[in-house]
Amino acid sequence: MAEYKTLLAYRLQFFAKDGPGGEKTEEPTQKKIDDSRKEGQVAKSKEVTSTLTLITLFTMLKIWISTLGKQLLELFPGYYGRMAEYVTLEGGRISTRTFSSLISFTLQRIAVLILPFLLIGFVVCFVADLVQVKWKPTTKPLQPKFSKLNPISGVKKLFSLQSLVELLKSLIKIAIIIIVIYNEFKEKWQTVLLVYQMPLMQAVLTAGDMLINIGFKISMIFIVVAAADYIFQRWKHHEDLKMTKQEVKDEFKNTEGDPQIKGKIRQRMMEASRRRMMQDLPKADVVITNPTHYAVAVRYDTSIADAPFVVAKGVDYLAQKIKEAAKEHHIEIMENKPLARSLYANVEIGEQIPQELYVAVAEVLAAVYRAQGKI
Repeated sequence: MAEYKTLLAYRLQFFAKDGPGGEKTEEPTQKKIDDSRKEGQVAKSKEVTSTLTLITLFTMLKIWISTLGKQLLELFPGYYGRMAEYVTLEGGRISTRTFSSLISFTLQRIAVLILPFLLIGFVVCFVADLVQVKWKPTTKPLQPKFSKLNPISGVKKLFSLQSLVELLKSLIKIAIIIIVIYNEFKEKWQTVLLVYQMPLMQAVLTAGDMLINIGFKISMIFIVVAAADYIFQRWKHHEDLKMTKQEVKDEFKNTEGDPQIKGKIRQRMMEASRRRMMQDLPKADVVITNPTHYAVAVRYDTSIADAPFVVAKGVDYLAQKIKEAAKEHHIEIMENKPLARSLYANVEIGEQIPQELYVAVAEVLAAVYRAQGKI
């Protein structure tokens, strides 16, 4: 029997987490995190907000169910009493204006009853979001983005990890709701059968109590789902912010400047400094050398400074240039290896000699002055 094999071509890159310059393997920089925050991209779980809101509302209902039920039952006599009054006054008919008045009266009474729940629900939602993402409002997410209309991006989102997680959460929540409702009705089935035989007020309270218990149990179990989703959202947000090596380089160029340009600027500044140094070199009294690697030019002028100061210094190639300029301008060159090294390492150009080197430099200057016949 012939055996057939089917080969399916696929591209893993369709699901790869790529960006400009390759795969996103680098940790996000602080600038990337700040820019993402400004765009409204934050690690936030909607499940946390909805779960806390449900728990709060069902807790309020459990506390105020009896009061709420009584007020709702009192609403109907008032509504029908007014209707009968208007029918009597208007000769057996209700005008459109009267009917609108009755509806307005009913809606106002209902609004008064549910307003505390709406206000507390809003506060809980606000606090839940505030705890997750801190306070930094932005209008960027409200701005239209034509990139969202891209059909390719839409197809990718359908097969993304986020879509898979959302589907999994929905299935889990449906399963939780079904299991909790089933268990609640299983435990209280006898009570459900007796509801039709109860007085109206008792039936309302019994049904309300069952619904609140179901909602409260579902909300408490949803806490686990919300916690897992919050951890996932933080992880995914961090992964989405990761950068490619090229993105890191580009960001560094944009924030700190191109390293090549900065290197050229630094090189030009060093060249300018060297030119000024070589221009001041003829004023030096002595050049102290290693003798091959280091050269430090020292000047002592009491009208400028109280102590000798360094006019120029250099190592290797620059040291040779300093010695050549010293010979050209008939400046004494003195060999003193430890002193040359110490001056080069500890004294910058234009700085005075530190006190611990006074004696050593004074001996060199005295030798130079004696050779020149100045002392």
